[in-house]
Amino acid sequence: MFAYRGNYSAEAGQPEQDTAIGLRQKAEGSGGPAAASIDAQEPPRPNHDAPLISIIDPRTLGRDILTRALQAVDGTFRIRAYAGVEEWLQGEDIEHETSAILLGIGAAGADDPDVVDQLQRLARTYAHIPTVVMGDIEDPLHIVKVLGYGARGYIPTSVNLNVVVGAISLARAGGLFVPASSLTAFQPTNEAAVTSPLRGLLSARQAAVADAISRGKPNKIIAYELNLCESTVKVHIRGIMKKLQARNRTEVAFKMHNLAKRPTGARPGWSTEMRA
Repeated sequence: MFAYRGNYSAEAGQPEQDTAIGLRQKAEGSGGPAAASIDAQEPPRPNHDAPLISIIDPRTLGRDILTRALQAVDGTFRIRAYAGVEEWLQGEDIEHETSAILLGIGAAGADDPDVVDQLQRLARTYAHIPTVVMGDIEDPLHIVKVLGYGARGYIPTSVNLNVVVGAISLARAGGLFVPASSLTAFQPTNEAAVTSPLRGLLSARQAAVADAISRGKPNKIIAYELNLCESTVKVHIRGIMKKLQARNRTEVAFKMHNLAKRPTGARPGWSTEMRA
């Protein structure tokens, strides 16, 4: 027999719209119907206006898992998955519809011919679509090489889903995503190595703030250590971003680490506009 599980309206004698409905069958003696319980649950509705993210990953399992995970972020993205660039291109007008590409490379290194070929092809022919790479390797040099091929970000597979969504959104907005854990590996051994290339570009206080950003410190900690108000730190950060032509804190940190690797006395290779 069927039994209703929920609340009833005393006036209408009908079940309320927002209650859960359970259908239960109970076995009664031999020959009775088998016991079963079913709870109605409406599947998530796709948002056809959401930006389309194309996942390109030759690994079937990894591709399917990532697709299902991102689809679970209700209404944020539409997802389509492909085994390779050629399969992606076979989609009808897919290169014009795609808002961002998530390229999975697994444990492949930055020097792998397939990785290099796919990245350079996407960056050269489809530069208007930001490509974010997801891989297992977290070595900073590996990440720098990947970014050098034209990727707009690198996501280690050790991060959670929220970071993946944030990295894709940042790339779509024109930013560059680099994991903070990889940037800290470039931490300089002394302050002079950082500030020397910045002489004439940043003030001493701006250089100190930029150095703290490159170490992953939040504004409150920077303000405490430099004996500044947090609002003053924010002003310095805006000035630093303008002079370094960086769009966010991640790009500031990335450029600071690049400067730290320059020989002492070497001048930054930026245009004179940045020194205004």
